[in-house]
Amino acid sequence: MNRDQIFTASLNYFLLPIRPLLDDHDVTEILINGPDQVYVERNGRLELTDIRFSGEDSLRSAVHNIAQYVGREVDEDRPILDARLPDGSRVHAILPPGARHGLCLSIRKFRRDTLSLHDFLRLESITEEAAEFLDLCVKLRKNILIAGGTGTGKTTFLNALSTAIPAEERIVVIEDSSELRLGQPHTVSLESQTPDAAGRGAVTIRQLFVASLRMRPDRIIVGEVRGGEALDMVQSMLSGHAGSLTTVHASSPRDALVRLETLSLMSDVDLPVYVARAQAASAIHLVVQLMRSPQDGRRRVTHITEQMGLDDQNRYTFRDVFRPEAEPAMRGGWRLSPMLEPVSFARELFEQGLAGLVRVTGPLWGG
Repeated sequence: MNRDQIFTASLNYFLLPIRPLLDDHDVTEILINGPDQVYVERNGRLELTDIRFSGEDSLRSAVHNIAQYVGREVDEDRPILDARLPDGSRVHAILPPGARHGLCLSIRKFRRDTLSLHDFLRLESITEEAAEFLDLCVKLRKNILIAGGTGTGKTTFLNALSTAIPAEERIVVIEDSSELRLGQPHTVSLESQTPDAAGRGAVTIRQLFVASLRMRPDRIIVGEVRGGEALDMVQSMLSGHAGSLTTVHASSPRDALVRLETLSLMSDVDLPVYVARAQAASAIHLVVQLMRSPQDGRRRVTHITEQMGLDDQNRYTFRDVFRPEAEPAMRGGWRLSPMLEPVSFARELFEQGLAGLVRVTGPLWGG
């Protein structure tokens, strides 16, 4: 047996109470609030189950086993764990006393099938015009920021968007815990590491990002920007590493840029606010906004917005390329509709010889 098979077997033992949930394709998240309370998200909705663990020790043993698999440690000194299961599912755990009513364990399940933009079209999460537009923007090496709240499917959509990257390009993926599964043959995956008990062995997202610039990447994909590495990412976009993709927690395109600016200021570089804002405005071309419907739990793209730089008062300016418009016949009562004004970079499509790929988005390219 190899290492993954050994840990899979041991985790099957420790996670035996929730094994049926891990095997249920309709369950997307498992939320364990102590040994006596297990919720699941099924088809976008939370449900309380009757599943129980035998006790706190049983649940704690499972968490320690998961930590061992990813080479991390979790104890009273380091009570928070970000990790993954052998199948790639994301794991987050908090030990008491940080978790007041018992150890909390959250598992966001990994999809074994990599979704493409066409899959999102089939699921009615995006329209045909929007899917074609984003596919072309990736091929044009536009820097794209995917924004949304927790559980809106940002990572899944990022993975789908990455399928538009040409197979011959070298891609470096940087993540806190590896989740993305790119199909391109020349993909290098980097993962941050927490320090051991002696404070050794830590590798931060920011360190990985700096290292990636020396690895001759054609594209850099950052699973999520959460801290000072945002500045390194923005500056790399400005210095020739175009076509970058990343996600950020934000509820609107404007909030997404403000968030990126704020994260850039969290670096150890003493950067004036107006410089951080100017760099973010120069680096990001498009923001894709996602939401999860409170009615049926579906994830959908609500806006695709072009970031147009700063106005004379140093404020971000935006122009919607796609936005929701009322259409009672559609699920949710609205449709993601294109605006008919060409995007500012429309000429690049013709200059790079990609005009032949346009089928349904002609007006957005001046056609």
